[in-house]
Amino acid sequence: MRYVSLIFALLFGITSYSQVTQEIFESFKLQERRDVQYYFPEKMDETKKYPLIIVLDGEYLFEQVVATSKFYSRFHGMPQSIVVGINQSKNDIRYEDCSFDPDSGLPSEKGKNFYEFIGMELIPYLDLNYSTAPFKMVVGYDITASFMNYWLFKDNSIFDGYVSISPTLAPEMESRVPMRLGIIENQIFYQLIVEGEDSNDKKRIMSMDKSLKALEKESLHYFFDEYKNADHISVATYGIGKAFDNIFGMFKPISPKEYKTQILTSDDPVYSYLENKYQGIVDMFGFSKPLELNDVMAIYAASRKKEDFESLKPLSELCKKEYPETMLGFYFEAEYYEQLGEPKKALRTFEKAFQMEEIDFLTKEMALEKMDALKADFGF
Repeated sequence: MRYVSLIFALLFGITSYSQVTQEIFESFKLQERRDVQYYFPEKMDETKKYPLIIVLDGEYLFEQVVATSKFYSRFHGMPQSIVVGINQSKNDIRYEDCSFDPDSGLPSEKGKNFYEFIGMELIPYLDLNYSTAPFKMVVGYDITASFMNYWLFKDNSIFDGYVSISPTLAPEMESRVPMRLGIIENQIFYQLIVEGEDSNDKKRIMSMDKSLKALEKESLHYFFDEYKNADHISVATYGIGKAFDNIFGMFKPISPKEYKTQILTSDDPVYSYLENKYQGIVDMFGFSKPLELNDVMAIYAASRKKEDFESLKPLSELCKKEYPETMLGFYFEAEYYEQLGEPKKALRTFEKAFQMEEIDFLTKEMALEKMDALKADFGF
């Protein structure tokens, strides 16, 4: 086989969406083969977009990231994601991959090649062959956590999210990272995680944290977590779940606290909260989130509680689109007409709702009671 056929990162295998596979990646940039692990969600849908999570130090972190991704996507609102782990422990190759000039702090020749392997071979291959979303995240630990900061030095970083676990910082990195994040205009999520025990880098890490906290930018979403009881080994286990919670927080269903403190206290129309929440996901992550019934019911309850009945109309139209076989859309529309003082329209619309499928607390009996009450009150 001609070597040029390997330039675009031919993989041996990966012909089906099995959950986890490990393959050999032929890298032209590195002039060597690399062990790479892949997790693809079950029953991937080509019409959907999947965030891409690149995990450095794959032997240490890949399984933890996959487990967290699966758990959060099932129970906590995070989108299903493709996770790619790059193995770096064999023969301590991680130190070659992440090597830097001790004076300048910039990547050495091997470090540059590893940087290009990820950005010019691995990620383009995945973008070409799978339905990846624009949102991409990188996770690193120790020396690999420091290395991933080099992507911030590009005008347009290929990563939107960074999870830095107990980094062993290259020279000047504690000042360079805040400087770069202060310049970048794109939306960036940056999670810094440290253990409680002292280390050679702890003072520099805390200095970087202080500088990052001083940045006041809407486009920068910075999170810092220090785990007092963790050491340098256990800190990854402590921190990955919280990092996902921070970065993908927008995907979580509307919580009771969110309902009380943000929706009920807002002076804006109730429906605008739902609209802004879902549009914000599109703007920030590059793909839409399916409308959750939990969120629909939260907005419905808030509309009634605040007597913001105008919000019921756009909510009803949205439900007709997202839940077309159910009573939701017509029932909410009927209540809107009822509150608007148009009983005939309300009655006809409740009749339509009665013919649809029941969902959540909405039943045909409820629609029938509404219809009987309108007939009794207005003599229809």
